[in-house]
Amino acid sequence: MALSLDSTNSRRGRRGRRRGRRALSEINVTPLVDVMLVLLIIFMISAPLLTAGVPVELPKTEAGALSNQSQPLTVTIKADGSIFLQNQAVEFSRFAPTMKAMSDAGYDKPIYVRADGRAPYAIVAQVMASLSASGFKSIGLLTDTGGPSSGVDPNALPAGASGR
Repeated sequence: MALSLDSTNSRRGRRGRRRGRRALSEINVTPLVDVMLVLLIIFMISAPLLTAGVPVELPKTEAGALSNQSQPLTVTIKADGSIFLQNQAVEFSRFAPTMKAMSDAGYDKPIYVRADGRAPYAIVAQVMASLSASGFKSIGLLTDTGGPSSGVDPNALPAGASGR
């Protein structure tokens, strides 16, 4: 521990010893910082591993990320057109009745559609139409951030013009 006795005045009488010997009560924070850094590294490595799902290549847009909400329902469409509800594969013929049953049961949270950028547009449109017909009002498309959204190159615009 960090207890030290200062004995510089050891030759003085009894009275001098009491004044000269003081306990240094300083907390040693080095082990605390070491533990916190190790925990930070562990959580930085393990956090990406906790997001399990169906792997797809989301298209990139300039739109910012939404604030996190409590466990939304996610519909994923892979490049080959297969549909997943959360992590369960669902055939399109069973998709609409399943979603209708959820809507009738009172599910009112937002539904997010994650479609691979190479997925057929017709399937994405059919899934979104099926969700809308099932009674869901809040349907969103998930994309990656950092890509173009309007197709306009901001560097090619004349001075003073904005692409937004």
